[in-house]
Amino acid sequence: MNKIVKITILALLTAFLTFGCQSVPEEESAPQATSAKPLLDTSAKMVSDESDSKTIFMIHGMWCAPWIWDNYKTFFEKQGYRCITPTLRFHDMDPNDSPDPQLGTVSLLDYASDLEKEITQLDEKPIIMGHSMGGLLSQILASRGLAKSLVLITPVPPSGISTLKYSIIKSFWGPATTWGWWRIPNRLSFDASVYGMLHLLPPEQQRETYSKFVYESGTAVYEIAYWFFDSTDASEVNEADVTCPVLVIAGKEDRIMPASVVENVAEKYESVSTYWELDNHSHWVLDGEPGWEVTVENIASWLKNNS
Repeated sequence: MNKIVKITILALLTAFLTFGCQSVPEEESAPQATSAKPLLDTSAKMVSDESDSKTIFMIHGMWCAPWIWDNYKTFFEKQGYRCITPTLRFHDMDPNDSPDPQLGTVSLLDYASDLEKEITQLDEKPIIMGHSMGGLLSQILASRGLAKSLVLITPVPPSGISTLKYSIIKSFWGPATTWGWWRIPNRLSFDASVYGMLHLLPPEQQRETYSKFVYESGTAVYEIAYWFFDSTDASEVNEADVTCPVLVIAGKEDRIMPASVVENVAEKYESVSTYWELDNHSHWVLDGEPGWEVTVENIASWLKNNS
């Protein structure tokens, strides 16, 4: 089946599911104190590296750049960690400029290859910390034996885990209705970003955050969303190859990557994973959501026993 036929089928399927689900109301949950719900725990260590790592390799996600890590970087550097915040290929751009056309066809495997080259130049195996798509790239890198431990914050799942949820489809609906989206750079609208990710931020902070968003690869989005049609298996991760401790964090209010999806990521690595589901947090737990300080302190405590 050629690619255009595959995309046409998926477009029809997505449209059917989206319009068929529009009558489903969004659940409203009362604000709750920030908390962590443990699901799975482990004390597993990498047998090839017994010393504690003091390097954190922080990978940003879609439409972002290293600025997403500013709060965490400041916190962990005060704790004595060396924090490295790479920029994904073609993401080092002015948000007001047009993207490099080559960005549209960049694969997850291209991103992973770039990051692997940076990690192999380090003097120790790092803790790898990833947010959103950066969480998926972190899983790919860990499966290559490059992580001392893994912190996945509202991560995109690897292939085999369904993301067919109403709130995800609604978040991505704008770019997905542009023909050829799988090979061109894309960026969510402001309204879609607020719905999917920024809804717990104050209005002025929503605007400020969105003003920093850059473009993302259509091919990378295709490899994530339609992994069952991807002949390269770019988003595939063999869980048996991930042997380091893994912390998986979900936000109960996350719409673009719901907690029910993120929990499946933790279950994929059940022999080495710890799962936290945070009350009153969305996808944007890193950058200014109320209570982010509690989360980063809890991550630091987990790392003391798992890095």
